[in-house]
Formats: sequence, C-alpha cells, structure tokens
Amino acid sequence: MKKHFLTGLLIWIPLAITLWVLHLIVTTMDVSLAFVPSEWKPHFYFPGLGLALTLLIVWATGVFASNLLGRRVIGLWEGVLHRIPVVNWIYGGVKQVSDTLLKPGGQAFRKALLVQYPRTGTWTIAFQTGLPSSEVQRHLSAEYVSVYVPTTPNPTSGFFLIMPRAEVIELSMSVDEALKYVISMGSVPPRELARKSAPVSLSNR
Repeated sequence: MKKHFLTGLLIWIPLAITLWVLHLIVTTMDVSLAFVPSEWKPHFYFPGLGLALTLLIVWATGVFASNLLGRRVIGLWEGVLHRIPVVNWIYGGVKQVSDTLLKPGGQAFRKALLVQYPRTGTWTIAFQTGLPSSEVQRHLSAEYVSVYVPTTPNPTSGFFLIMPRAEVIELSMSVDEALKYVISMGSVPPRELARKSAPVSLSNR
C-alpha cells in the first residue's frame, strides 16, 4: 500500500505544482487589465485574458523598438531615466542584468564548470559568467574567472565567486544540461555526449 501511495504522489505532486505555477502566472498577469481604460475593456472575461494582453503588449513593444523610429524613442526615454536621481542607478543596474540574461547572443552563463566549494575536496557545478573587472584584476596575482555557484534546487539563488582559472574545470556538458543536473539535485545526470572526453582544465587552454 505504501509503495502505491508514493507512486501516486510522484504523479500528482509535479502536476499540482505545475498547475499552481501556471495559475499564479495567469492571475498575476490578469492584473494588467486594471490599467486598461474602462471604455476599452472587453465586455467579456475569461481566465488568461490579462496574460494574452500582456504578451501582446510585450510583442508590440518589441516590434516598435526594432525599427529606426522606435530605437530613437527608446533612446530618448532611457536618456530621461538616466538623468533622474535614484531612478538612474536602479534602472541602469536592472537593464544591464536583463540585457545580459535575455539579449540574443548574451552570455550570462558561458560555460559549465566543476569547482571545489564550499571547501577543498568538495565539488559542485558552477557557471562561468565572465572575467573580473580590471580594477579587481589589478589586485590579483594570477588569472581569475568570475563564477556563479547556484543553490539546489533553486538555481536563481547562489553565490558569486572570483576563482583562479587553474582551479576550475570546464565540463563538456551544455549549460542547460548542467542546470537540469543542479535542479534535480544530481538525480538527473546529463545525457551521454557523442564525444566522451574527460573534463579539460581551463588552465590548459
């Protein structure tokens, strides 16, 4: 009986959490209807209408910002925001992070790495995010890389570390595979790659 009960839980728990997350997204996005003038609001409502409206607005904004006139308008708007105290550093910081994560060709997570953390002899999955700034590098005696160590099972929180390049190992798995590996707490290993090669230390590159 216990075995069948656990099997049932394994089926229903992921489904229930998925439905809950989708419901949360839809109801949150439906709040956007409150900003629509009353004369423009549709005379009917169905769950997800606000989500559809939000997606339409985001898409239309992208289309507008992709042409010459839109780029000029966005440039003027951002220029105004950068001149407002407090707003400038909040908006600038958020935009820099979002551009890194979402912009096509962005390299927020460039490589999957194997690093020793939180102590020597204990290994975990990490991601290379770049190189230390010139100001930081001036104080370091060797070559270092910027590394993000995600927590499990929530990879959106973690630790930013600056580690010696010689002490990190570059993995042949993709960033997506490494993320799945972290989220699953190591229970879902990456698929077998066509080229089965041992991890290569970045120091040898």
